[in-house]
Amino acid sequence: MSGLDDFRAEVRAWCRDHIPQDWRASQTGVSDDEFVRFQKEWFAELHSAGYAVPHWPAEWGGGLRTRGAKGPMSVEHQVVLYQELAAHDAPRLVLAFVGIHHAASTLLVAGTDEQRRRHLPAILDGEIWVQGFSEPEAGSDLAALRTTARREGEEFVVSGQKLWASGGLHADWCLLLARTDPEAPKRKGISYFLLDMTSPGIDVRPIRNAVGDSHFCEIFLDDVRIPAANLIGPENEGWQVAQATLGAERGMTMLELAERLGNAGFQWLVQCADVDDPIVADRLAQFEAELTGLRGMCRRIVEDGPSGPADPSVVKLYYSELLQRLTDFGAEIGGPEAHTVVAKPMSSGWESGSWVLDFVGSWEWTIPGGASEIQRTIIAERGLGLPREPSVA
Repeated sequence: MSGLDDFRAEVRAWCRDHIPQDWRASQTGVSDDEFVRFQKEWFAELHSAGYAVPHWPAEWGGGLRTRGAKGPMSVEHQVVLYQELAAHDAPRLVLAFVGIHHAASTLLVAGTDEQRRRHLPAILDGEIWVQGFSEPEAGSDLAALRTTARREGEEFVVSGQKLWASGGLHADWCLLLARTDPEAPKRKGISYFLLDMTSPGIDVRPIRNAVGDSHFCEIFLDDVRIPAANLIGPENEGWQVAQATLGAERGMTMLELAERLGNAGFQWLVQCADVDDPIVADRLAQFEAELTGLRGMCRRIVEDGPSGPADPSVVKLYYSELLQRLTDFGAEIGGPEAHTVVAKPMSSGWESGSWVLDFVGSWEWTIPGGASEIQRTIIAERGLGLPREPSVA
């Protein structure tokens, strides 16, 4: 057997022994406290096996550290890991997602040594993060944000509102963008902060969505004080730092999500389909071809890096709209039963097999990290070199 074959056999054996067999039933309709408890226990289980943060450097607890690796787990090994976790219907790391991907990538790229020492081990111990980027008037046009941060000695005093903050109700820390120079051009006067969510002046309010979940939140900030030591990167240059965070959302995270969709999601679809129906079989073949393309693109970008400035946007757009079409088809062929399901497991992926709820939820993915319209603009202007859209200002 090759090294990859050995690793696949290892992961399969681990999945059989450690994935809770009843987690879907036990995680449907549970309280927030039970959801948080389960998520933290599952993260600890994955971390103890070396599977929670395979993309991190070994010095911070990532990679195949039990095998003497010096860097992150190879892309080939990560693909095998995500394939097997999906094939064995493992719960997703919903609450840890922002911490292990967005916060970690930001800290590794732009954080100080002290910030990395403080937060990277804490994330592995279960520290939960939320992303405080979008605002009521600054969603797709993130640079239009109005939350302000004025400097007072060795602190910044922050006021404003953040919206669509996934997991904000349970978060310990927040990746926060705020305007520190209101006179500067809008992309030049933004700073990037690490915000302790226990700070006085923070009010987190859950938002109930169309399927009854409340993982979205509003965050209100009223003269919240942030130590200057929690500034990430230089003052007024947070826009550049934020690109590392958004790059993680459109890059490395897509490797896992693509494997989930190509394994668990597609298998759920096949199981509920009448494969003897030629029209259904043709659609399944189309989806399989599209999924193969998505997974190949994600692997190439992670292995070799983007070949063009618009590559991450291509992957994000492709994934989100493929997810939408696949779940829509699941709702179409799922029959009346699919339309009577009123709850899905809270620790499942975007493709849980509760097709109508999955389809409604899939629309979320065409918005965060840059709406599909924004991704198309990036692809047109940066990827194809087309003229910039005229400003409406």
